Amino acid sequence: MRAIDRLRAAGRLEEGIALGPLTSYKLGGPARYLVRVGGEEDLREAYSMSAEEGLQIVALGRGSNVVVADDGFGGIVLRPGPALAHHRISDEGVVVAGSGVPLPLLARETARAGRGGLEFYTGIPGSVGGAVRMNAGCHGSETRDVLISARVFDGATATAGDRSPDDLDLSYRHSNLDDLEFVIEARFETFARPADEAEGTIREISRWRRKNQPGGTLNAGSVFKNPPGDSAGRIIDELGLKGMACGAVSVSERHGNFFVAADGATASDLHRLVGLVRARVLEETGMDLEPEVRFVGEFP
Repeated sequence: MRAIDRLRAAGRLEEGIALGPLTSYKLGGPARYLVRVGGEEDLREAYSMSAEEGLQIVALGRGSNVVVADDGFGGIVLRPGPALAHHRISDEGVVVAGSGVPLPLLARETARAGRGGLEFYTGIPGSVGGAVRMNAGCHGSETRDVLISARVFDGATATAGDRSPDDLDLSYRHSNLDDLEFVIEARFETFARPADEAEGTIREISRWRRKNQPGGTLNAGSVFKNPPGDSAGRIIDELGLKGMACGAVSVSERHGNFFVAADGATASDLHRLVGLVRARVLEETGMDLEPEVRFVGEFP
């Protein structure tokens, strides 16, 4: 029996699932196949299916930095299922969390338990898996600072193992993970901190976001990585690109590194705007901004 048939029989495989609603921008078409991952056996079968059927495979958490093409994605999407939404805190303060756990939830739960160190995650609308893959960070902290290890499934060898931050080569918005590797869970270190202090830090971060970032809009946070020693938002603002638009997607008037989608927006609008802003910055400054958002599928 082929892997695709085994996944169907186990109820893990879905077809034609709309991906837009699973992303922050709410844009894009369906996935040909979607596997809701419950554990290592699901991953083993999914990567076998990818090889047998000759299909590309990508992981999708909360979709906070992913833009799916308007025609969708003709491969296999891996998404953490309920079994990977667990989290617990040991007596020593080690936090173990599945890859599907939302980062703001993890921040609030650890703060409420009187543990500090993960408060910065309240400002990142992603998941644990995405945090490891992108070394997510904000407000002077990043995942590398708090990560003990991540359990990663390697689709090339069909095995799983623990990897340290050095093993993952974590640096600014970077890891060495590729599409043949899937984060199952992660272990974080925390320290004892009064709950009211930790929750106060979370409130401060939330207030800062409301003041400085566009709220109530469809966006994916920072579009470009910050160049060394500078800010992509500052560069875009200085070039007078705030308000620049393609179709129904525009550069936010509040923050130059946030692109917002209005009614009627398409993924192609966003893709074109990213390209135009990147080209304009390169032309004016000689600096090639690297996108932080990931485009999945075929774009014009």
